[in-house]
Amino acid sequence: MSLFRTVGFVDPGPSIKGRGVYLRMPVMGDYAVWSSLREKSRDFLTPWEPIWPEDDLTRVAFRRRIRRYQQEIQDDQGYAFFMFREEDDRLLGGLALSNMRRGVAQACTLGYWMGEAHAGQGYMSAGVRALIPFVFDTLRLHRLEAACMPTNQASIRILERAGFKREGYARKYLSIAGRWEDHLLYAILDQDLRT
Repeated sequence: MSLFRTVGFVDPGPSIKGRGVYLRMPVMGDYAVWSSLREKSRDFLTPWEPIWPEDDLTRVAFRRRIRRYQQEIQDDQGYAFFMFREEDDRLLGGLALSNMRRGVAQACTLGYWMGEAHAGQGYMSAGVRALIPFVFDTLRLHRLEAACMPTNQASIRILERAGFKREGYARKYLSIAGRWEDHLLYAILDQDLRT
């Protein structure tokens, strides 16, 4: 995607505006606030995420993460964003588009995380809603998919309020906190926004 091929190592690229939030690509300068937010939210996040590597919150690991994000953008394989509160530029969480499939599928998968102090305040709903036009209008995809554990009621509400439709149930779909967990499968199509 030529819009992002020129993003440099310190250039956060264009931002995506939402209601009270904005999304932009992570840069090394985000390390301190990112690691602090993730550490403070560790107990809140770990039941919903894969096991964190031992070095996950180190500067070296973050640098690898940034390089991987940039490579994924260059290869049109993924797009990672940090979400900030518009009023004070505070980091709230992150969203990622992964598993990009071009050709006859024109689809990708949405994932997200929220810092514990900011959960339940509507920020992630605003971030997901802001990202949807980017997926369909900028990336020109046809389908945006998401999955969440049946016990994650907050995530179910976020997806359904954003217009995602439940499409199925995947047994032992992802390894979360070291266990294979069932997931509800959701998707929204470009045409859903036009009907």
